[in-house]
Formats: sequence, C-alpha cells, structure tokens
Amino acid sequence: MQDLTKGKEGKLILKFAAPLLIGNVFQQLYNIVDSLVVGNFLGKDALAAVGASFPVIFALISLIIGIATGTTIIIAQYFGAREFENVKRAIDTMYIFTFAASIVVSLTGIYFTEDIFRLLQLPEELMPEAKSYLTVYLGGMIVFFGFNGTSAILRGLGDSKTPLYFLILSSLINIGLDLLFILVFGWGVAGVALATVIAQGGAFVTAIIYLNRTHDIIHFSFTKWVFDKGIFIKSLKIGLPSGFQHTFVALGMMALMGIVNTFGTNVIAAYSVAQRIDSLAAMFAMNFGMALTSFTGQNIGAGNFERVKKGLKSTLLMGSLISLSVTALIVIFGNQIMGMFTPDEMVVSIGTRYLNIVSPFYIAFTGMFVIGGVMRGAGDTLIPMFLTLFSLWVVRIPLAYLLSASMGETGIWWAIPLGWLTGMILSYLYYLTGKWKSKRVIKERVHQ
Repeated sequence: MQDLTKGKEGKLILKFAAPLLIGNVFQQLYNIVDSLVVGNFLGKDALAAVGASFPVIFALISLIIGIATGTTIIIAQYFGAREFENVKRAIDTMYIFTFAASIVVSLTGIYFTEDIFRLLQLPEELMPEAKSYLTVYLGGMIVFFGFNGTSAILRGLGDSKTPLYFLILSSLINIGLDLLFILVFGWGVAGVALATVIAQGGAFVTAIIYLNRTHDIIHFSFTKWVFDKGIFIKSLKIGLPSGFQHTFVALGMMALMGIVNTFGTNVIAAYSVAQRIDSLAAMFAMNFGMALTSFTGQNIGAGNFERVKKGLKSTLLMGSLISLSVTALIVIFGNQIMGMFTPDEMVVSIGTRYLNIVSPFYIAFTGMFVIGGVMRGAGDTLIPMFLTLFSLWVVRIPLAYLLSASMGETGIWWAIPLGWLTGMILSYLYYLTGKWKSKRVIKERVHQ
C-alpha cells in the first residue's frame, strides 16, 4: 500500500502509474496476441469475427465495471482517511456484488449472442466464428471480474505493483495457450477465447493464495465476507453514473461497429487490428488517469485539494509528451505495424489510413481521460457521464453515420477523434468550475 497524500505530486503519480502502464502492456497482450495469432494463422475472416466480439463484451460488462469503480473510489477515500475497518467492509461488498453480477452477465450474453450480432449487421459468413468466440469468452466472466476486481482494489489502496505481477503471469500463460490451442489442437477462435479464460483464472487463483497469506486488509474468504448495505448504496451513488457512462460508451462502440460492419470483411478486419493499436496508444492516458484517480481519492479523503490541482498539471504534462511520441511512431511505422497482424494488403491499407487520421488526436484523448481522473477520484461521476455521452452520441456516432455516407469508411475514422476533441474541451470547462470538489465521500474529516 502506498500513501499518496505526501511527497512530490508528479513523481508519486509517475511512480504509481509505471506499474499500471507495464501491467496494461501485458493485459493488452491478451487482445494483441489473439489478433496476431488469429490474423496470421486463421485468416482475415476469423480476425474480423474476433474483433466484432469486443464491443459486445464491453457492453455486457460495462455497467458492472462502473459500479465496481464506485466502490474502488470509496476504498481509496476511506484509506486516505485511515478508516481501515470500512476499507475491509467495502472490499467484501465489492466482491459479493461482482461475483453475483458476473453470473448474470454470462447467462444473458450467451443466450442473446446471435441476436446481438444480427442487430449489429455482422456479415453472415462471420457469424459462426463470432458466436463461438463470444460464447466461450462469456463463460469465463466470473474469473474476469474476480481478477480485475482484485487489481482495482489494490490500486485503490495505493498498490499498483502487485497487480502487475499477476498480469505478467496471466499474459504469459495466455500466449502459450494461444499457440497450443490453435497450432497443435486446431481449436480455432474458440481456443483463443479459452486460452484467455484459463489464463485469467490461473492468475486470479494465484492472487487469492498470495493475498490471503501476505495482506492485512484483503482476505479472500466466501464464508467471512460481509455485505455492507450502506457502503453499497454509496457505491451505487458514485458508481451508477460511471456505470451508465460505461454502458452508453459501450453501446456507442456497438453502434459504431454496426456502421463498420456494413462495409464488409476487409474494413471490419482492418478496424479490428487498428483498434488493438489504438488500445496500446490509449493505455498511457488511461493508466495516468487511473493513477490520478487514486491520487485524487486519497488526497480528497485527507482534505488536500491543492495537491490535486498540482497532480493534474503534472499528469497532463507527462501524458501529453508520451501521446505525442506514440503518435509520431505510429505515423512513421503504421504500415509495418498493421502488416504484423495480417498479410492481406487491402486490410493493411485500410488500417494504415485509419491510423494516419486518428493518431494525431491521441493528445486529445489523453487530456479527456486525465481530467476525468480528477473528477472520478473526487466521486463526481454524474456530470462527466453526460459530457461523455454528449461527445459520443451527439458528435461521434451521428458524424460517423453522416460522413460514411459520402466518404465511405474514412468518414467513420474522422468521427472518432472529433468526439475525443469535444470530450476534452467539455471536461476541462467543467473542471474549471470546481464543482467536483463538493462530491467527496469523507466530509467529516478535513485536514488542510
């Protein structure tokens, strides 16, 4: 556990974010290795089928992630206020909720898989492999929520290193099983999904054993968990706006995928690969934002508002420098990077065009996500939800629909960064109002 209420702000945030960044690289390896193996050994149809599944997965889990985020914010603020008994009760409550929710998500998703894909106008030739991948993946939701929930709890306590070790273990297992299940057993896309489920399950079990033996606050025990209704209600108040935000963002991704699907397999495959590359670029902003969320939560719990302001400035500077560097690399080497995933020249050409349009706007995504990190850490998630929904549903989706009618898939590519730019501007304007400061959970303990 790390106390983020003392010390140089920028150095603390960078030190806290570094394991998150490294860990996210390994976490992204799940999707990247899946796409590399599928694209090179199973072909572009399988690549497109796997890629089409990810917006559906995100839509199914997004509300639960948002509510769990509310609990994580409460954990960070209780820890900053040194209320350790409430920290333990919040952790128990989060586990009980996420495990129950994972069962509902799995059953619902598996039952409606084909209906969802038809709603998204997925080409018929991609349907069997897409259904096969998604069904197996959804069957492992309980270990997905358990593994990621444990990592989120540790981050709320200021520990970003321990989740890294489990992520590395999980990623290495996933890579080995991908190759085994596809090249040796010939299980196709179902084998790719099964490799991910087994890898996350193995890492989760390892994390449970380790934390039960070494951690004072986190103790994984079904029989000793206590569900705290009061803490859960607080989690809902903070997490539901974030959960709805995640849900509508996910539905937006599905709507965008529905537009992409109308352009056929080549565009779907290119978009799927480009999204993997996007995720690598975006992880810097997302992890700096997560670090700033924990930093903000602890410092607001301790009443240190000036440190939050300094932390934001430092994080924006670091994030912007990195995003500009990543943009330069992608613009220069985008064609070669796309070629690693598939030998199909048409898919590579379409994906490279996407990267050249979108990557110069990574700095806008960084600004949007980092500023949002302050508001999430403060417990202010309602207004950011509306800002995100506006940039997505009023700007990105309508523009994608309108521009694609005249510009083809290129119009979709332009709509994506214009949505980011809108979100960044609106988030910064709201931050300047200072209204997020009044949303703190721990109101009775202020240390100026």
